[in-house]
Amino acid sequence: MSDRPRLLPLLNGTRHGTRDAMTCLYRCGNACDHPVPNTSDNAYFGDVVNAEVSRRGVVRAGAVGALVLGFGGAAAGALAGAAPAMAAPTTPDVPENFGFGRPSTGAGNGALTFKPIPPNKLDTLVVPNGYDHAVVIKWGDPVLPGAPEFDLHHQTAAAQSRQFGYNNDFVGVLPLDKQGRRALLVVNHEYTNEDLMFPGFPGLDGLSVEQLRTAMAAHGMSVVELERVAGTGQWKPVGKGPRPYNRRVTALSTKFDLTGPAAGSAWLKTAADPRGRTVVGTLNNCAGGVTPWGTVLSGEENFNQYFVGADAVAAELKPKLDRYGISTAARYPSGSRKWERADERFDLAKHPNEAHRFGWVVEIDPFDPESRPRKHTAMGRFKHEGANVIVAKDGHVVAYMGDDERFDYLYKFVSDKKFMKGNSWAARKHNLTLLESGTLYVAKLDQTSAAEIDGSGKLPADGAFNGRGRWIRLVSGNRSFVDGMTAADVLTFTRLAGDKVGATKMDRPEDVEPSLLTGKVYVALTNNTNRGVGSNPKADEANPRNANKHGQILELVEDRNDNTSETFAWSLPIVCGDPTDPSTFFAGYDKTKVSPISCPDNVAFDASGNLWISTDGNALGSNDGLFATAVEGPERGHLKQFLTVPLGAETCGPFITGDNRSVFVAVQHPGEITGASVENPASNWPDGDYAKPGVVVTWRLDGGPVGS
Repeated sequence: MSDRPRLLPLLNGTRHGTRDAMTCLYRCGNACDHPVPNTSDNAYFGDVVNAEVSRRGVVRAGAVGALVLGFGGAAAGALAGAAPAMAAPTTPDVPENFGFGRPSTGAGNGALTFKPIPPNKLDTLVVPNGYDHAVVIKWGDPVLPGAPEFDLHHQTAAAQSRQFGYNNDFVGVLPLDKQGRRALLVVNHEYTNEDLMFPGFPGLDGLSVEQLRTAMAAHGMSVVELERVAGTGQWKPVGKGPRPYNRRVTALSTKFDLTGPAAGSAWLKTAADPRGRTVVGTLNNCAGGVTPWGTVLSGEENFNQYFVGADAVAAELKPKLDRYGISTAARYPSGSRKWERADERFDLAKHPNEAHRFGWVVEIDPFDPESRPRKHTAMGRFKHEGANVIVAKDGHVVAYMGDDERFDYLYKFVSDKKFMKGNSWAARKHNLTLLESGTLYVAKLDQTSAAEIDGSGKLPADGAFNGRGRWIRLVSGNRSFVDGMTAADVLTFTRLAGDKVGATKMDRPEDVEPSLLTGKVYVALTNNTNRGVGSNPKADEANPRNANKHGQILELVEDRNDNTSETFAWSLPIVCGDPTDPSTFFAGYDKTKVSPISCPDNVAFDASGNLWISTDGNALGSNDGLFATAVEGPERGHLKQFLTVPLGAETCGPFITGDNRSVFVAVQHPGEITGASVENPASNWPDGDYAKPGVVVTWRLDGGPVGS
């Protein structure tokens, strides 16, 4: 067989909007080349049944409690006080002690004052007038003290395990002091592109085992200590001293503990781990979130592409693997990474359960670099884009999650235990167990104007795409609510459980995040060009366009403003695309005044409650970017483009600090365009030579709050 990876002969070389064939190969293993994994015949909508509504309510940001990140309004966490050099990591402090984390007076009226930038195809990062930006850290920069200088021509796994990894995605920034001068940057490294990493790339079969191990080390996560630059909104890595928090987590060697009801089950046991409780590595970490107790959640997404040999597994296992996008028709499906050459556990013919040990929500404690990260089985297994947490008034923790696949589902998890306030070690020890047990739900949506949905995106007569919905229980602790499936079955094969209960098939639900100001939940539905094509499900009110190439934003409001409720209302405030296209919608705002947007991927909030949206695969022909809009008041739907990333790149992150002075984004896969190589780069960002993924921070030159 050919020793070069297979770049598919696609129309114009693109899929998923304008995503290049090279990105399709490396990021998701040519997912579009494989059949849609969800072949279930469950209904897309159903009647909403009356469910008992609990009396729990959402914690308001104004009440502070232990929810609002003192220094990260877009996430949710109370973070650490300063620690002396070489001291043990401190206990995260309560947010009311972080005065610098609150918006300045006058911020929060929803008006975004920056002038939107125009769409463009420039090979640089573009920000509005009055703003500046800088690269914080990029591929190959040192993370651990003593890391060797990056050497493009002599990369090793040992060196990469101490350096900043490849293709950064999720970005979290957690404060280390009360003055806002020091912080921890936590970043996911989703995937590698060996075409753009290794000079003279010989094809995956031609790479040495050491090069494959280097790619494995470039996956995972990085924790990097930052310092503010001269009181501005700019940040840079701490370059001297011990930096006790800095850490690399890799797919190569980092051990993870499995927690929850499926840990130790037969599905998770392997020859190397007969107890089924310890996994080596994490794969394809996409988005994430920051918890109220100061940890970071990371979603394992397109893990299927790393495994081969599924054609040789037992017949009864094949449907389960197929449902997760692991082709059982050939030893080497399109897009295979060939990692079994470096580690045989990626060969399912030899280790059929290894694939079940990926696809989980990972939790890492950046304040304890000696702690072992965990994979929480209670939160279910699927292609996690990420997980974002909010705390209910009575203390239960609620996490929202999306399964980034065509026609897959929305989920939420409600903890059994309650959040413990305060910054004692006892409180933190307790809170670190909150995601180990609880109830997992999947969403089923009803619609109000079903007869009017024709796939064109035409707005119904009632002036809104909206409806009701309910959360269907899948499992609670060791109790399964799905006929014919044990709790371990439901958690390990959550997609199959969603099929059985008739969950609603969505257009690639990616990032799902609750607003800490309102408790409302926002979902990025990126696109689904398979919608209504051939025998695939046709448009419905939540997914109102056939051959959907631009995506939409869904707003979900839990009944009684209670994030633990089992019923909700939903609507589509934004249906993306060119505002001149009649199939687009911007919450009723004047479309002549909004920026065009395509393929929403990640969402975040600033401390004022404005919604920020990053894009992946812009199908309107310009570079991907970051956008912002108010979600309340008269400016609701007034979407403005804040920045664009370089040629071939995707906008990841984003993260807005709680003082509203810094916007962080991850520039992922710059120059990832078919035909590009190290020697012939399609992008020269950021150093003028060859493309390097990196994290960027943007700030206002006058020191004021961004956006407002």
